Amino acid sequence: MGDREAVQQVRGGFEELYGVAPEGIWAAPGRVNLIGEYTDFNEGFVMPLALPHTAVAAVSRRDDGVLRLHSADIEGPVVELHVDALAPLTNTSWAAYPAGVVWVLREAGHAITGADIHLASTVPTGAGLSSSAALEVVTALALNDLYELDLTGPELARIAQRAENDFVGVPCGVMDQTASACCTEGHALHLDCRDLSIRQVPFDLPAHGLQLLVVDSRVKHALGDGAYAERREGCEEGARQLGVPFLRDLAYEDLDAALTRLPDERVRRYVRHVVSDDHRVEEVIALLDAGDIRGIGPVLTAGHASLRDDLRISCPELDLAVDTSVRAGALGARMTGGGFGGSAVVLVETADADTVTKAVKETFATAGYTEPRVFPAVPSAGARRVG
Repeated sequence: MGDREAVQQVRGGFEELYGVAPEGIWAAPGRVNLIGEYTDFNEGFVMPLALPHTAVAAVSRRDDGVLRLHSADIEGPVVELHVDALAPLTNTSWAAYPAGVVWVLREAGHAITGADIHLASTVPTGAGLSSSAALEVVTALALNDLYELDLTGPELARIAQRAENDFVGVPCGVMDQTASACCTEGHALHLDCRDLSIRQVPFDLPAHGLQLLVVDSRVKHALGDGAYAERREGCEEGARQLGVPFLRDLAYEDLDAALTRLPDERVRRYVRHVVSDDHRVEEVIALLDAGDIRGIGPVLTAGHASLRDDLRISCPELDLAVDTSVRAGALGARMTGGGFGGSAVVLVETADADTVTKAVKETFATAGYTEPRVFPAVPSAGARRVG
């Protein structure tokens, strides 16, 4: 669904629900992460790119303290809340994501007096493609524009992250929200999660005869189930034991020696993954700067082995997708996102895309798994006003 079609859909839905035209329409994309997993909350490096799939919101201001929320994608009536009564960890539905943004903005002193919001999203849910961040960022951008808050893209990303951390209760890093807010078309985003500095890195796959495929395993993941938080706590424990503020502060060259100082095998694995994945981000940057996109393939595959063996967040379906893709001729592949299901990314020659896709679907069928959804990841624009 393109911007024009999405605008028409949410405008019509808004008018039907609320009886008037919206003041504006905004879109914010999901993302896929090329490299750098579980490094963001360790103040390390990540390299996501925005997808063409977006959450689109038609929004108008209210001055009576009422927040009305509706999603075209979820059965149910309009959710009506009062901005003065918003409280963290009290709402477990999809509405917690946009409501959390309103709560954070008000906590920061911005006079948000209510809104009517109607949403529709093409970002696959539960696929590790940041459907929740897209909801948060599109809400933040709409309210930023309507209430003339003059917040920057990185500032909106921080607000969206806090909504997910403090209001929803998921201790995520800032990568997903920054990708949704700040990516540009035709580029991957190199984000330093310490100072939030960003660099747009050209990632013109068609010019090199390449495609980046997303393999959605259809295994739904959820970061609120404790496994993500457990790994974050393990990383923080590793940093404490090594005497560094964050694992980002441990040099890759010092990793082997540092691991011998960690008595807990679980913490040791987590530290090894994070420090080596930060190093893999730097490797990918160097290869892209040298114009060698094909060269990043083995780095992606090495990253998957680390996610599978050290962080232990993969699953049989994702392992099968990665292994089958590489055997079928892909240049490299790895799972992406928070894990325990979700998606993999696969770098292929454009001429081999159909062959790899067919091989993955056939092996899933043979294994008795649900047929995966496979589509190209086209580096797309970040959050924007579309109507």
